[in-house]
Amino acid sequence: MSETVEFNSCGDKLKGVLTRPAGRSGDVPLVIMAGGWCYTKEIVMPWYGKFFEELGCATLRFDYRGFGESGGVPRQHINPWNQIEDYRNAFSFAETLAGIDKSRIGIWGISYSGGHVLIAAALDSRPAFAISTIPVVDGFQTMRRVHGETRFAQLNRLLAEDRRARFSGKPSAAMPMSPEKDAAAELTSWPFPHVYAGFMAIKKNEAPRHEHWNTIESVELLLQYKVAPFCERIVETPAMMTLAKGDNITSADLEMQAFNAITNPNKTLVSVSGVDHMSLYTNRDHLAKVGRVQAAWLKNLLASMG
Repeated sequence: MSETVEFNSCGDKLKGVLTRPAGRSGDVPLVIMAGGWCYTKEIVMPWYGKFFEELGCATLRFDYRGFGESGGVPRQHINPWNQIEDYRNAFSFAETLAGIDKSRIGIWGISYSGGHVLIAAALDSRPAFAISTIPVVDGFQTMRRVHGETRFAQLNRLLAEDRRARFSGKPSAAMPMSPEKDAAAELTSWPFPHVYAGFMAIKKNEAPRHEHWNTIESVELLLQYKVAPFCERIVETPAMMTLAKGDNITSADLEMQAFNAITNPNKTLVSVSGVDHMSLYTNRDHLAKVGRVQAAWLKNLLASMG
């Protein structure tokens, strides 16, 4: 029941996979899904998507501009505002699809895109719901925490050097997403060897188009990223946030601050114990814990919508 689709986003062709639930007639709800830092549509989204498909929802998983099968240059450049625009254009594409209930199209995100869906819900009145999974919500504080004081100062010097190079006409240089073994050996975006190990296994088995690097400017843009001010504008859209209890990558306390800023009282926060940030990619049992919680919430929401 899956088909490859493509749609336009600001002049670039984005590639996606549309999966319709088996055995369903009439117009069905749809969950739009995209990934986090350097992710392609094959990374965990099919696993989370199946819980929504079992409810009778269709899913649309897509690659951002510059990633995976989608067009766009520069490659591996993570501009969060462009990615949020890609979500909104994916929504516009979804509205053209036959067999989709236009009043029950929602958005789902994980890690970086977990923040994106909250901003998209604040900026766009169309989503029927937003589901945010272990979101990045404050780029500056997150980078400062994960790198530590000394390495964060080194990171800022690298960003300054790259900005000078871009001013002279050069493209932003590349840096690794995470280190293979020694976090102290080189500057990376996310200084955790277990992140490298987890994504290399996913690349080998499920997502061959994953590239484990990004532009340096991507990190500079991350430092400007903060979700909570937008959450004050989520007045009408039902929202759910699931986080990993004690998450030391995206920081559960920062996530809760963003959740508390959501104005709409129709919101749900679930802190899932016994999992961590990376295990929600690499451990199918841990992933299922969150997937079932999200599916149960969405089932109740859709029932209330009629």
